[in-house]
Amino acid sequence: MGKDLYDESAEVRVLYDLASRELGADICRISFEGPAEELKRTRFTQPAILLHSLAVLTLLKGRIPRFDYAAGHSLGEYVALAAVGALSFEDAIRAVVRRATLMEEACIENPGTMAATIGLSGEAVGDICNRASAEGVVIPANFNSSSQVVVSGSLAGVEAAVALARDAGARRAMMLEVGGAFHSPLMSSARDGLREFLKSVTINRPTQPVVANVTAQAVLDTEDIRRLLVEQITAPVRWAQTMSYLTDHGVTEIFEIGPGKVLSSLAKREMRPESIVNLDTLDDVNSYAGQLV
Repeated sequence: MGKDLYDESAEVRVLYDLASRELGADICRISFEGPAEELKRTRFTQPAILLHSLAVLTLLKGRIPRFDYAAGHSLGEYVALAAVGALSFEDAIRAVVRRATLMEEACIENPGTMAATIGLSGEAVGDICNRASAEGVVIPANFNSSSQVVVSGSLAGVEAAVALARDAGARRAMMLEVGGAFHSPLMSSARDGLREFLKSVTINRPTQPVVANVTAQAVLDTEDIRRLLVEQITAPVRWAQTMSYLTDHGVTEIFEIGPGKVLSSLAKREMRPESIVNLDTLDDVNSYAGQLV
């Protein structure tokens, strides 16, 4: 992932080199060659996705689309903050490397898992988690759309939630292959570690507001940004609510920057924008730039 972008730009290669030094591992080899099992490790997945996204922004340079709001799902919030100048690209890399390492350590310390439910409202899944909590920790972790909610917690708690979701008529309720219980209380040690790390990171006032995962509200204050990045580790990602916020504030064009089209697919169903542009590969960047000529 991202090799075409890496090969195209010396500036992009500098970013990958920085991440490799911070990680103490060759993120280029892991991103471009795998194996997939290694790339799927939280410690490597997060920097790899971040670097791919920052590479697109680097190649766009002054051709970055004009936009009114930025937002990113979970890790993607760091890309959004880099896009609006709240974080330098270098500090975004350092912060995400630290975040990923802390989260992997928390996964080892407090093993857990996640499951996806489709076809139930967020309120219904919240009620299911409350009942399943008798078996172990479980909370709604990702409100991805009006009918897609991911739950996170201990194995017993998540398994109980899946059974209850099926009983409640979910179209699908399935365990996910993930490294741990992300966006749940089982990540509390990572939250505390990130709080300490971010104390030394410079956060600038963003040029455009960022819609935060934790609140699904626009944020401009630098200390609010710092606090919400910490809270995000154990709080749900309110992406469905973020899309509603953007729709309510007149957003009709979507640019998804980075690997894949997952967020574009969600936006197409939930927001029904006038246009969606995916900027993932070098071909995507060149095609978009060509349209501006």
